[in-house]
Amino acid sequence: MDTALRPLPVVGGAVLLTLLAGWVADLLLRRTDAHHSETPLWGLLRRCRPPLQAVLLASVLRGTYRETRWRTVEEHAAGIGQFLSLVLIGSGAWLVTRIASAVVESTFARYAATTRDPARVRRVRTQVTLITRIVTAIVAVVAVAAALLTFPALRTVGTSMLASAGIIGIVAGIAAQSTLGNLFAGFQIAFGDMVRIGDTVVVDGEWGVVEEVTLTFLAVRTWDERRLTMPVSYFTGRPFENWSRGGAQMTGSVFLDLDHSAPLDAMRRRTEEILADCPAWDGRDWNLAVTDTTPSTIRVRAVVTAKDADDLWTVRCTVRERLVAWLVEQHPHALPRIATSHAVPSPREAHATHAASRYGDESARTGRG
Repeated sequence: MDTALRPLPVVGGAVLLTLLAGWVADLLLRRTDAHHSETPLWGLLRRCRPPLQAVLLASVLRGTYRETRWRTVEEHAAGIGQFLSLVLIGSGAWLVTRIASAVVESTFARYAATTRDPARVRRVRTQVTLITRIVTAIVAVVAVAAALLTFPALRTVGTSMLASAGIIGIVAGIAAQSTLGNLFAGFQIAFGDMVRIGDTVVVDGEWGVVEEVTLTFLAVRTWDERRLTMPVSYFTGRPFENWSRGGAQMTGSVFLDLDHSAPLDAMRRRTEEILADCPAWDGRDWNLAVTDTTPSTIRVRAVVTAKDADDLWTVRCTVRERLVAWLVEQHPHALPRIATSHAVPSPREAHATHAASRYGDESARTGRG
């Protein structure tokens, strides 16, 4: 019975110590966050409590598991030690990733709170997202490498692996050309300010908003809630429209094909009334003018402005709908009409018709005589 209970003090003490340390760390971070509300860093660091406890528990058990004096532990001491080492490496990588993410997110939050330019905020947000992913990838690679080195067999063949590293690197580079291309394209997009999270873009005729940027792909959310996932190399090798570049404010047009008798002055007054009643209009500018004419219609263009692409779409639809409804109700003659008339006959048909008419008249006179 004593032999079976020997692991309890070691394991129980490690668990209690871990829980106590986690509680103390959370209490300190909570009090620090209350005294320094100007930065969200301390509140974000509270999310590091689970990995911190995992690191502490693995460390304590790694150093004290032999003290159990338990036959099962002594027989499998090497395997248990290696398992605890792997847990320690994994939890340590988890903790480093959480800390780095908290620092980066708090830095971005403070920058966003003090910057009024939405374009700069989106640019920094894109860069911060990619930096976080890069740090996570590096930590994961280092953790995997450290975990592999805990296996004696891998340390034994280390020399031969290093000797063939050059050949393996060349083969891997050839096989991963597209991946490496997307990786460097991701850096170019993030730090070259080509496209940012939240930008309104037109890609392959699809209008949408950039929702996610990673090291290998970019996701665009279209107006109908679809997601276009494209490699980032697409945006460095092909032209695309970025409506948010240089500012989110936009100018749009509404085209109407009307009759030549359309009341343009009344339309201008009605357009001004419609815009004044439209919350999506930003009040910067508007205009209405005839931009083209045909033998049967004129083309009227109304130019409107809005603070972003979504509001511009709303303003354009509102002006188009209300102007058409007003014309139908107040000036139906201004709507486009199709002029119709009798067809003009050809000279041969006209001569035949005239001859038949004369023959009919002569026959009628002869009959009357």
